[in-house]
Amino acid sequence: QVQLVESGGGLVQPGGSLTLSCTTTRSSRWSLETFAIGWIRQAPGKEREVVACISDSGGDTAYADSVTGRFIISRDNAKNTVFLRMNNLKPEDSAVYRCASGYSLHPSAYDDWGQGVQVTVSS
Repeated sequence: QVQLVESGGGLVQPGGSLTLSCTTTRSSRWSLETFAIGWIRQAPGKEREVVACISDSGGDTAYADSVTGRFIISRDNAKNTVFLRMNNLKPEDSAVYRCASGYSLHPSAYDDWGQGVQVTVSS
């Protein structure tokens, strides 16, 4: 089990960049385990979409076609943090972004969801 807290959302103009952070907290002080983490977004009236995910070691990543080449997922396990670097943002990227534990491009595969942060891309 892992607890997740997101930060870094905000308002940005089209073409701009933003970085989200997901801080992970393990349930045991003695645990050496890290977790695979995904970033999932949902806009009003739209289906949830996994935009990126990363393995526990960071050695494997996967991206949705809609963000490939623009978004980069990474992690710093010393800081217990997963990052989502979002470049060349478009209005269509506006959504609530949440991180969750799992490694899949299907939102239903995730659990231990964070509360989410709003990303708004607008001029």
